[in-house]
Amino acid sequence: MDTINNDLTNLLKQMGVHQESWGITQRIVIIAGILIIAFVADYFCRKIVVPTIKKLTARTQATWDDYLFNDAVLDNMCHLIPPIILYVLLPFAFPHEPVTLTFILKLCWVYITAVAMKLICSFLTSLYTISSEHEKLKNHPLKGVYQMIKLIVICVGVIIIISTLIDKDPVNILTGLGASAAILMLVFKDTIMGLVAGVQLSANDMLRPGDWITMPKYGADGTVIEVTLTTVKVRNWDNTITTVPPYALVSDSFQNWRGMRESGGRRVKRSINIDMNTVRFCTPEQMKKFEKQVWMSGFEKTGKEEVNLYVFRHYLEYYLRHNPRVNTELILMVRQLQPTPQGLPIELYFFSANKDWIPYERLQAEVFDHLLAVLPEFGLRVFQIPSGLDVLSLSSH
Repeated sequence: MDTINNDLTNLLKQMGVHQESWGITQRIVIIAGILIIAFVADYFCRKIVVPTIKKLTARTQATWDDYLFNDAVLDNMCHLIPPIILYVLLPFAFPHEPVTLTFILKLCWVYITAVAMKLICSFLTSLYTISSEHEKLKNHPLKGVYQMIKLIVICVGVIIIISTLIDKDPVNILTGLGASAAILMLVFKDTIMGLVAGVQLSANDMLRPGDWITMPKYGADGTVIEVTLTTVKVRNWDNTITTVPPYALVSDSFQNWRGMRESGGRRVKRSINIDMNTVRFCTPEQMKKFEKQVWMSGFEKTGKEEVNLYVFRHYLEYYLRHNPRVNTELILMVRQLQPTPQGLPIELYFFSANKDWIPYERLQAEVFDHLLAVLPEFGLRVFQIPSGLDVLSLSSH
C-alpha cells in the first residue's frame, strides 16, 4: 500500500498538483481504479465467460448442464464479481478512515449476501427442474422440499445481514430467536406441518404429481398438478382447482386411484333388478333353442329342468369373457345379491381393459344396453316402479 501511495505521490508531483490536494487526489484515483477494475471484471464475465459457458453446455448432449447454468444462475454469478472486488480493494482507498471504510464494507457485505441468496435460490430452482424431469424423481413431490431449503437459505441470509448491520454475532441472534421459538412456530405452523407432511407423503409414496385422488371432505376429485409446502393443488374433472393442505392428506383419509391405473383394468360393479315374477323353469322348446347357441358351450346342467335366470347368468359370463375390451385375467363374475322389494339384483363384476374415463363409461353402457335388449329372450323382465303413464294406461282399461 505504501508503494502505491509513493508512486501516486511522485506521479502527482510530475503533473504539477499542489501538495495540499495530494491526499484527496490519491483517494479519487484509487477509487476510480477500483471501479474500473470492477467494471472490467464484470464486462469480462458477461461478454466472455458467460458466452463461453453457454457454448460449452450447448455442445453437450446432456440437458442437466443447460438447466444448471441457465441465465438466472449466470446472471447472479456475474452480479457477485463487482462487490467482491470492491470488498477486497476498498481498504486501499480508505487506509486512515476506519469508520467510513467499515460503513462501506458493511454495505458491500449486505449486497454480497443478498446476491448470494439469489444465486443459491436460482441454483435450487435449476436442481428442481432437473429432478422433475429425471425418470426416478419426477413422480415424487419434491417441490415442497426445495421450497423449504430456499426458506432456510433466506432465513440464514437475513440473519447474516441483520448481524452485519448491528455488529452482532449471528449465533447470538439465533440464540435470541430460540427464545421466541413458540412465536415462530405459530407463524410458520402451516409451513412446518407442510414440510413434515411432504416428507411423509414422499417417503411412503402416498402421493405423486399426476395421481388421481378423491377427497370428498375438501371437494377434491381429479389430478394432482402441484405439491408445495403449504398446498396440494388438484385439478378436478370440471377443470376447477381445489387446494388441500398437505397435512390433511396425512391426518385424513383420501383415495388414490394410482393403483387402478397401474393394474390391468378398471373395475365395473353394477347391478340390475330382475322382476322375480319372471323367474321360472325353461321349457323344453327354450332349452332346445339355447343348446344350438355357441354360448352354451361349457354349460353345467343343475338338474332335469334349468332355471331361465341361471341360463341367463351363464350367457352373461360368456358374453363378458368374449368381449375384447374386458380384461379376463382379473375377476369376472355374474352373481345374485340379496332379494329386495325392488326385485332380485343381478350384479356384473368385471374389469375394463381400458382405464380411461370415456372408453370405460362407453363399455359399461354397451354391456348394459345389450343386457336389457337380450333379457326377453330368456323370458325375464326388469323390475321397474310404475310411472304415472303406467297408472293412466291401467285406468283407461
